[in-house]
Amino acid sequence: MATPKRRSRMEALYQSDTSRCRFELFWLPKSNGYLVIEANGGLNQQRLSISDAVAVAGLLNATLVIPSFHYHSVWRDPSKFRDIFDEEYFISTLKNDVMVVRELPEVIMERFNHNISSIINLRVKAWSSVSYYLEKVLPKLLENGVIRISPFANRLSSEVEPSVQRLRCLANYKALRFPEPITSLADKLVDRMIKHSSNSDGKYISVHLRFEKDMIAFSCCVYDGGKEEKFEMDVAREKGWRGKFNRTGRIIRPGALRMDGKCPLTPLEVGMMLRGMGFDNNTSIYVAAGKIYREEKYMMPLKKMFPLLQSKETLASPEELAPLKEFSSRMAALDYTVCLHSEAFLTTQGGNFPHFLMGHRRYLNKGHSKTIRPDKRKLAILLDNSNIRWKNFKQDMQAMLHHSDVKGVEIRKVNASIYSFPTPDCMCREDTKRQRLV
Repeated sequence: MATPKRRSRMEALYQSDTSRCRFELFWLPKSNGYLVIEANGGLNQQRLSISDAVAVAGLLNATLVIPSFHYHSVWRDPSKFRDIFDEEYFISTLKNDVMVVRELPEVIMERFNHNISSIINLRVKAWSSVSYYLEKVLPKLLENGVIRISPFANRLSSEVEPSVQRLRCLANYKALRFPEPITSLADKLVDRMIKHSSNSDGKYISVHLRFEKDMIAFSCCVYDGGKEEKFEMDVAREKGWRGKFNRTGRIIRPGALRMDGKCPLTPLEVGMMLRGMGFDNNTSIYVAAGKIYREEKYMMPLKKMFPLLQSKETLASPEELAPLKEFSSRMAALDYTVCLHSEAFLTTQGGNFPHFLMGHRRYLNKGHSKTIRPDKRKLAILLDNSNIRWKNFKQDMQAMLHHSDVKGVEIRKVNASIYSFPTPDCMCREDTKRQRLV
């Protein structure tokens, strides 16, 4: 008897979870033309653009061409859609709602001399409404048979009709899954993390540590304050953002940025916060991060406080990581999966990665994000107070933990994103139940 094919951890969750709220399916009418978009940014910025593109294609009754990805000097990842997402699964999952094709038909390409950039590019404003697309974009689609929208980041309003919102949900929470080369290794990392966490019944905490050089450079925050750091950060800013930070009249105040909670937390600050919240040195921790700035110096205190700390680099062999190592979005997909399955997730900086993870964790945890979101303004005040007693610091940290627990279950408010708050648009209300963070 043939052995049944083993489903990946993500596949099993998607198949079981997305069946909770049934939607009526309709036959697709004849397409009004083709929609071509270019997604930019990192893994989850791409995820946002793709999901919004599915919604727009459904709204316009357009055929969506598999999105291309914009190459950026910061992410430096030349990956195609099929390298990061399961292309066949994406197309088949959407087949009853939105027609998706891998490329434009030859007859269309001939009209534009096989040059995608020759296709009319509509400069759609950020957060455009449904009425804008129907009144301004649809006529162009009907006239030309194909339109291009590039860039396509945040080009659709958060507030749209339920039928359009549903397509966002379908795309993000079901259609977009990672391909086998990523999921097979990601599953192994989750299994290994659970094994390393045997002293806590297989439960572990994941931490999104944004202390990479490009993140520090973009934040304009100062850490050791030395000449070497300043030189490195100036070079990184110029390489990644070409003069954005030294324009005439721009004043940067690192101290004010820190007190406003905008500086990435150092590994030491993360360790102190976790210890204050009650996590001891027997806590299993997974760190999701890129290359940590001056890793040997800055990671040492965190590793001493939490000796059971792991990362994708410690859980996987160099040979296992080799096919993905030079591609930032594929490496981020590994982190995303391991964080998704952790008992609790700690976010230390804003951005699409934690926002999408919070939403996905809510979707899989019956409405609770099980995410620790520290008050970084308050944290900066506490950490800069050399006279604070440990007892008082712990009380404040445990209050933050409790606040995160209370805020774990939230219904989406007006203008908030379904990618962070899937209830009630993407989930049945009766499936949202009270759970504890840890």
